[in-house]
Amino acid sequence: MAEQKKLLRALAGETQAVPPIWMMRQAGRYLPEYRATRAQAGDFLSLCYNPELAAEVTLQPIRRYGFDAAILFADILLIPQALGADLWFETGEGPRLSTITTQADFDKLKGKDDIHDHLAPIYETVRLLTSALPSETALIGFAGAPWTVATYMIAGRGTPDQGPAHALREENTPLFEALLDLLTEATIEYLSCQIEAGAETVKLFDSWAGSLKGDAFAKYALEPARQIISALKARHPDVPIIAFPREAGDNYIGFAKATGADCVALDNSVSAEWAAEMVQVDGCVQGNLASRHMVTGGDALVEETRAIVRAFSGGPHIFNLGHGITPDADPENVQLMIDTVRETAS
Repeated sequence: MAEQKKLLRALAGETQAVPPIWMMRQAGRYLPEYRATRAQAGDFLSLCYNPELAAEVTLQPIRRYGFDAAILFADILLIPQALGADLWFETGEGPRLSTITTQADFDKLKGKDDIHDHLAPIYETVRLLTSALPSETALIGFAGAPWTVATYMIAGRGTPDQGPAHALREENTPLFEALLDLLTEATIEYLSCQIEAGAETVKLFDSWAGSLKGDAFAKYALEPARQIISALKARHPDVPIIAFPREAGDNYIGFAKATGADCVALDNSVSAEWAAEMVQVDGCVQGNLASRHMVTGGDALVEETRAIVRAFSGGPHIFNLGHGITPDADPENVQLMIDTVRETAS
């Protein structure tokens, strides 16, 4: 029964003796079985758009570790591609996109209702997972938040400071806001289709939210999240939503109430003790072990994991990392983390 799944119980506000555990990027290059499947697919995008193989890599960490949730294997940049942007990956360097910096560039993009043929393989992956996952394992869908996705579309790649997007925001605000509005609308449609295909919760990743300061954070991180969550709740009122405005700092405070999110995911730039006092008071939180511990392991991993579990033990909590696991992580350290969470909480 869905209501018995630990992740969904936490998202509903239940404080559990042992928190549910999953890990951002848990299907990834640190696992040898993932590397083998990716080689079979040929390249990263081919893996994303092959439902059988994408479902397989989603299931691999569940088989190995027994996480309480699986997260759909896809990428936040599939939406720009579905909207008509060119997308490719440079080996060792990451994603590249055709840029959106002028009105003419923007005018070439498709509308929010024209994305679904391109994204149909993603919905099929979700459908395959609904029958393949263990009955106790929740299925998470996801998308990138409009600001974060826009930073890639404007720069054509990831940047250290999201400078090109900030420049466009200041120099051509109408164009910048039109792009964010389109991404907001497309994200609503994309996540709604994931839910219809079987996702039991969805997560909104705003990886670069922390680079928005002051009123810009409220306008371009918080408000799009509120619009997306409001629209999804109107269509799917029983589906919980996780929001991750990474490195939001003090802007984590009140974010759940302001957006309607059922859970706020936390990065590791804030302490669990601070977040328990300032953020968890409003409901479920997720996080926030530093990803580096998955590389270094040892006593530091155990001690920090225990501290996080204890700090959040007074309210609903999903144990996770503060960001995605990195390719150089040791799979044995993941098992150590899981064992420590369960031993500390029991």
